[in-house]
Parts: sequence; C-alpha cells; structure tokens
Amino acid sequence: MRKNRLKMTNWFRLTIACSSLLLNIPVASADLEGGSVQAHLEASVRTLADTIGPRTLKNPDSLHAAAEFITRSFESSGYAVTFHSYDVQGHMVRNIIAERRGNEEPDHILIIGAHYDTAEGTPGADDNASGVAVLLELARLYAQTSFRKTVRFVAFTLEEPPFFRSRHMGSRVYARSLKAKNEQVDGMISLEMLGFFSHEEGSQSFPFFWLRWMFPTRGNFITVVSNFASKGLQGQVRDALQASMTLPVETFTGPWWVPGVDLSDHGSFWKEGYPAVMLTDTAFYRNPHYHAATDVPETLDYGAMAELVQGMSEVIMTLDQKQKSRIN
Repeated sequence: MRKNRLKMTNWFRLTIACSSLLLNIPVASADLEGGSVQAHLEASVRTLADTIGPRTLKNPDSLHAAAEFITRSFESSGYAVTFHSYDVQGHMVRNIIAERRGNEEPDHILIIGAHYDTAEGTPGADDNASGVAVLLELARLYAQTSFRKTVRFVAFTLEEPPFFRSRHMGSRVYARSLKAKNEQVDGMISLEMLGFFSHEEGSQSFPFFWLRWMFPTRGNFITVVSNFASKGLQGQVRDALQASMTLPVETFTGPWWVPGVDLSDHGSFWKEGYPAVMLTDTAFYRNPHYHAATDVPETLDYGAMAELVQGMSEVIMTLDQKQKSRIN
C-alpha cells in the first residue's frame, strides 16, 4: 500500500506541475510534496478539534473561532472571502465562501462544501474537521487556477442536530438562496467525515444486513453517496477518484430514507433539485467515535486523507471540463 501511495504522490506532483505550466501559474515546491499536504491536513484538524474543540451554537465563541480560522485560511491562500450570514436564536452565524470565478462559463457553478460545526460534547476530528481540512487544502492548492466554470469552496455552519434538516441548517439556508437567485449549480460535493479507516475484518457495518454481500467488510474505502437524480455526477466523481488514487472507492445510490444517505449538506441541495453527492468514510457505520468525546485527531489516517486530496483534485478538474450527458 505504501509503495502504491508513493506512486500516486508522484502522479499528484506531476499533475499539479503540468497544470501550473499550462495555466502559467507558479506553484511552490512545497505544494508538490505529499508530505506537505498531509501536514497541512493534520494541522487544520488539530486546530479545529484540539485548540478550538466542540463547535456548537451553545458555545458561540467556539463556533465563531472556527469560522475565523477558516476565513483566515482562505484569505491566506489569496481569496476574497464572502459570507452568507443569518440569525439563529439571536446569534449571527455564517457560511464562509471562497470562490474562483470561471473565465468561460462563470454562470455554471461547482460547489465543494463541508460543515464546520460539531455535535454537542465532541471535538469532532472526523466529524467534521476532516472534511474542512480537505476543503481548505483543495482551496489552497487551486487558489490561482483558471477554471472554465466557477468553483466555490464553502464551509457550512449548523449541520448538526438540533439544526439538521431544519430551516436553520447552514447548507439549507444557502441552497435555498441559490435557488431563489436561479443560480446554475452543475454539481455539489459534500465532504463528510473523511479520516477514519480500518483494515480489520468486520470493521464496516451497513444500514441493511444484506449489503455486507455487496460491499467490503473492512472499512478501508471511501464512498460516494448519491440519490438517483444525481447518479450521473456520482459516476463522474467515482471515475475521477479511481483514476487518480489507490484508496478504494465504492458507490451507493438510494433514496433519502435509507439511514445515512442524506445525512449531510448534500441533502440540502437535493431539496432544491441540484445534483449533489456525499464523499464519506461512512460515519457511524465504521467510526466507533461518532459524536463522542473520543473523536480526536489521533484516530485519523492523514495519509489516506492526503490521497483523497489527490483524488478530489482530479474530480474538480474533470467536472470543470465540458461533459457529454451520460448515465452511469
């Protein structure tokens, strides 16, 4: 596995280097180092989970501190950050947006998103500092890239209970605002719990017992979750991931009522008719620390997360190209 990851790291360096040459964009040598990506991921997770800790509306200072950290991270990469703010129970909360406006089809939008709040009483390393860390690293790597379409990196607030599926959920408020403005979202990818992996037999569980005969029972893969309407986007994401990393990729397509299928920000976009998928380590179907005080940075696999950054880089570049309509 380590030999394969070294090969993929070399591929990643070559991809970024070639992209920078074609687009006339200088890329720092540190950006080409897989170890640098891994270090950045771990540093972000530790800031959110260790330094800040639980990030809830009951602790508005911690939620604000997380928002400030994300804002500074985007700004340090060169973005002019914007906010989508709204009031909840007398507190102003905000979704945080870093955008690279497209130079050919700017009205066509790709959204990469992750929520930065936590459930009560958990430092939320996997849920969801891992997703935010990948989001920030992707934004950093592509801060000067010229895209055809507009690419938005969005950190969402208030995904966790008691706001999940409510009108106050950060991604719900944001997706409704996009629909009200008739914005054309070609695809949304929700980064939801991306850091917990296990090679132990039986470490993976499922919403239905019979799925164990269709999927691996070792929790060492990433899953692309979709509803039926977003199956085309799911296929594009799956193919790009599989072409660019050795980390195993599985897909699951099902209706919202299957336990876990809509349990993140992509569900907010489904409700507005936008194609959206979730990238996940499958959360409570694998991670025993889900919503617990033991969801700490030491439980995560930063090498696997770095490889996922490589895969997501290919996903973004693929979705930015002209696509022929297809069903997978």
